[in-house]
Amino acid sequence: MGRMASGAIYALSAAMGILAFASPFLTAAQTGTALSGAKAALAMMALIGLSLVALLIEMQGRSLDARTVALLGVLVATTSVLRFVEVILPMPGGFSPVFVPIILAGYVFGARFGFLMGAFTLLVSAMITGGVGPWLPYQMYAAGWVGMTAGWLGRAGGGNRAMAARSLAPRHLILLAVFSFAWGFLYGAIMNVYFWPYAVGSAEQSWAAGIGFAEMLSRYAAFYAVTSLGWDLLRAIGNVVLILLLASPTVRVLQRFRQRFHFAVQAAHD
Repeated sequence: MGRMASGAIYALSAAMGILAFASPFLTAAQTGTALSGAKAALAMMALIGLSLVALLIEMQGRSLDARTVALLGVLVATTSVLRFVEVILPMPGGFSPVFVPIILAGYVFGARFGFLMGAFTLLVSAMITGGVGPWLPYQMYAAGWVGMTAGWLGRAGGGNRAMAARSLAPRHLILLAVFSFAWGFLYGAIMNVYFWPYAVGSAEQSWAAGIGFAEMLSRYAAFYAVTSLGWDLLRAIGNVVLILLLASPTVRVLQRFRQRFHFAVQAAHD
């Protein structure tokens, strides 16, 4: 019952995220005004609340124990510091070192752990760097989806067998590199959605109420190519470089923790 309740909460979180990204289209069509800061804060508080409830349910159901939650906190804090370093030493384009730890944590510990890692990392790092704003809940959802899909990758791609070895097999390393490269673009493409309906530009790149789905995709593709493609390309390349350099030793270290907390993490690895 605990796992079913926890799964329902994660599903509700995902549904709320999709609704949050879709709401600008409805709001712009009705009022022509941007999503208010109050609504964005409400979305963020709902996500934080659901994530904390999921943690409590999983701890009571033994899917996660206190040691695993403590590890989550350590990983979130460590990764958040990387974003602080990024502010001090600006990276080129959209490159950020925070995504690779989220991907690797999800890959090793599973989809639910990865979702919490991504969401809380963006929350804590925003507080550290002063990056709190109406964009934050969208960043938290998108980063959570990065970690969640990394968990799916670890399960579907034979990650357990790969992590049992002393180092990642070349095909698993390549799989992670391709995954991180794709998310370099996907993260930017998803993040653009929450403000695109309000963006002012040429008709070929702007959203308008009543346009068909195919036309909407065409206009968004043009908008993305002009405003974000080059920026996201640098993020994707940076992700790949960090994966190739750090994935094997990092996965090996995380796997040691996973083996020590085997009982607690085994049930959560989905």
